[in-house]
Amino acid sequence: MLVPAHAAPAKAAPNAVLKLPFQKFTLPNGLEVIFHIDRSDPVVAVNLTAHVGSAREKAGRTGFAHLFEHLLFLESENLGKGGLDKMSARIGGSGANGSTSQDRTNYLQTVPKDALEKMIWAEADKLGWFINTVTDPVLAKEKQVVKNEKRQSYDNAPYGHTMYVINKALYPVDHPYNWQVIGSLDDLQNAKLNDVTEFFRLWYVPNNVTLVLAGDFDPVQARKWVEKYFSEIKRGEPVKSMAKRPGVIKQTVKLAHEDNFAKLPELTMAWPTVEDVHPDSYALEVLAEYLSETKRAPFYKVLVEDSKLTSKVQIANYTSELAGQFMLKTRAFDGKTLDEVAAAVDKAFAKFEAEGIPQKDLNRIKAGLETRFYSSVSSVLGKSALLAEYNYLTGNPGYVETSVKKTLAVTTADVRRVYDTYIKGKPFVATSFVPKGKLALALTGSGKAQVVEEKVVQGAEDAVDPSANAAYAKTPSTFDRSKEPGYGASPTVKVPLVWDTTLSNGMRVHGIENSEVPLVQFDIAIDGGQLLDKLDKVGVANLTARMLTQGTAKRTPQELEEAIQQLGATINVSANTEDVRVSVTTLARNYQATLALVEEILLQPRWDEKEFALIKQSVLSQIRQQEADPNMLASSNYSAIIYGKGNIRSRNILGTAETVNAIAIDDLKQYYSAHLSPSVARMHVIGALPKAAIARSLANLNREWKAKPVTLPATAAVADAVAAKIYFVDVPDAKQSVLRVGYRALAATDADYYPATVTNYILGGGGFASRLTQQLREGKGYTYGISSNFSGSNNAGPFTIASGVRSNVTLESTQLVKQILQDYAPAYTEADLETTKNYLIKSNARAFETSAAKLGMLENLSKYGWRADYVKDREQIVKAMTVPKIQSLSQKYLDPSKMVWLVVGDAKTQLPRMKELGFGEPVLISR
Repeated sequence: MLVPAHAAPAKAAPNAVLKLPFQKFTLPNGLEVIFHIDRSDPVVAVNLTAHVGSAREKAGRTGFAHLFEHLLFLESENLGKGGLDKMSARIGGSGANGSTSQDRTNYLQTVPKDALEKMIWAEADKLGWFINTVTDPVLAKEKQVVKNEKRQSYDNAPYGHTMYVINKALYPVDHPYNWQVIGSLDDLQNAKLNDVTEFFRLWYVPNNVTLVLAGDFDPVQARKWVEKYFSEIKRGEPVKSMAKRPGVIKQTVKLAHEDNFAKLPELTMAWPTVEDVHPDSYALEVLAEYLSETKRAPFYKVLVEDSKLTSKVQIANYTSELAGQFMLKTRAFDGKTLDEVAAAVDKAFAKFEAEGIPQKDLNRIKAGLETRFYSSVSSVLGKSALLAEYNYLTGNPGYVETSVKKTLAVTTADVRRVYDTYIKGKPFVATSFVPKGKLALALTGSGKAQVVEEKVVQGAEDAVDPSANAAYAKTPSTFDRSKEPGYGASPTVKVPLVWDTTLSNGMRVHGIENSEVPLVQFDIAIDGGQLLDKLDKVGVANLTARMLTQGTAKRTPQELEEAIQQLGATINVSANTEDVRVSVTTLARNYQATLALVEEILLQPRWDEKEFALIKQSVLSQIRQQEADPNMLASSNYSAIIYGKGNIRSRNILGTAETVNAIAIDDLKQYYSAHLSPSVARMHVIGALPKAAIARSLANLNREWKAKPVTLPATAAVADAVAAKIYFVDVPDAKQSVLRVGYRALAATDADYYPATVTNYILGGGGFASRLTQQLREGKGYTYGISSNFSGSNNAGPFTIASGVRSNVTLESTQLVKQILQDYAPAYTEADLETTKNYLIKSNARAFETSAAKLGMLENLSKYGWRADYVKDREQIVKAMTVPKIQSLSQKYLDPSKMVWLVVGDAKTQLPRMKELGFGEPVLISR
């Protein structure tokens, strides 16, 4: 569920109302329509949810529901090629997106309010005027894209096959949850056009679809538009509800797999439970959270503190429409066997059986619901998804209120009862995913997991050409749908009103009062971060940040954690490349109490030796895990190449095993004393409190947090460009090659930075509007996703093209990227510029809708000294751009002959071919 059904405030305000007002009506053809009005920003979220997921598929034809999530974006009869993605770029949408689960597929985006009629027209076209545009070439190409997504998310990722193995064992072969949403590579490859057509006509019918509009719009006018564009779509055959059907395990099943991308052994255990909104689902979610989520939790006490087998145990109760599963997952430390872990799991369950769940902990768990609820509905997109989900599950979009009430009614006896009913002594599925050659680490008695691994064969896939126009008879309509509706009245961009002040200790404060939800979100950025680490002890900043939340001088780690959670708040401290950051979310009424805890954390650290040892071991384990992750290998090696090994920015912020082992707790104390000063601190506050209240609240922090001088590293000049070179990191038998192409380019403060960002929009910054996506994904089917961006700060940051491509087209992909870069300036057109301008100007209507966006705005103001209305300055830059200016910037900043070309993939098959790229002999980097 989108809103956890497992928490509610123990001491909620008497009048706290967790509601989401809505209007609902149903068209004669069965389409269910839900409206939610929110006038806070001039935007509307549009969400079309079809009640069809992988559970509606046939055996042998898996992956169809997810395949349709892709196909419906490509074209429809009246939108034409490029479909909704192309239109989204023109109208300033947030980027059309979708997702597929076992139970539903949704299509959603947020658009400026003046484009609402266009979106309703487009969504109707997808439902009623789409299927004829799917041809064999289109299907062939999109199958390649989906297969690339499977490789990227599952086949080429550590532990990526875990859920495949679990579900095959947990559900009988004829159960609709037996297979994965992504489907199998063979089923996708074997899909025929008539299969696709049949699937669409069965499930993509109005009587199986919900349309949600949430945001700033006129509901009377919107209803007229919905009726106009959707009413003549014919109702389909009646859609029967599927019977609830839990998984079945007659005896415990243990399965093991040697994972090509794993460095540590991972144990996963799964018990069949109940479906979503089942009366027992609420207590099961409370049980899961209590067992693992805090320092009081039985699993933390036994597996982390006492046995020191792992740094974390994750337990969750996953519920879907037909069934649920209670799952435990933990990754053991290097060298630990999963038999040891399983024995500790038994001890942790025994501890729970002996102690149960104290009322105090039940209250604590409930205390977070109000905060989490308001966070989930802080954007119109979040609201639309929540209303749609409850609607298809229960027929009542407002069921969220019922879920809250059911959670509030959970007792300690309920938690114990569901444990006894579904977990205690019950058979389960246990998977052991272990590194290659280390099967001895798996659970004793495990059978071999049946994982289907793709063999990478050069030239295995046929070339595809989906560009040809399909020939078909157009679907009739009572009016001319080929004419796109016009815009409504242009919305007024609401630049938030910013206030600021500087405390006498030097901390600068920027804030925005925002009363949309009764929350306060703030962060305190203390400049320095990793930049102040020493090269021989990289990792000190990260460890210092993590230690700050492990108790205070007045509270043990457990007491601090409980104090935060009793307020329904979250307080996180993290180290980044350029700062250490305290990030906080709390209810407005609990802001003062939460701030007091932040003050303790900042001013009275505990430096608990026991916690230091645990955190250090956790970081070492995390470093070990990264050693086999292709994406992490790409990021770390790319940074090392573009910055040079003598630059602290080239190093992993976690450090290395060598540097972390060399760090003592005194190093953390020294870092804290020397570098965490209000003189280099910036506070950003968003929430339902005025400036005066915030300013008053900071009096104690201002008085007690003493300023000290902190010298930050000077801005370094960028070295002269060098000739392009190819680098290769070997990951044997990788199913994809991870690409990083780029160089160290510009600082965010450089006069050319934003113009260069504008220039990049059509190259790779514009999602489906970009050349890279259109040619590598849409044209060739080489990748699931590719993007490019400039990423600078006060220092020059990289320009980077990033992607994961099918292994057997590694050379072809890099050749195409090189060609696109070479052709970019001469091929850039007035139409490209118009698309860029439309998107970058119109998207300003939703630039500050979320709290995260507002915090990002305040970060820009405090870090770079920009004016509060800098978005208006950027708008003028966009309006002044010309094709010659874009071409000039392209030639200056997008030259492929001055870029690093890094490939992380299978060297035995791909390395020899890479010299054909034309940048000399590739350099093999040892891992």
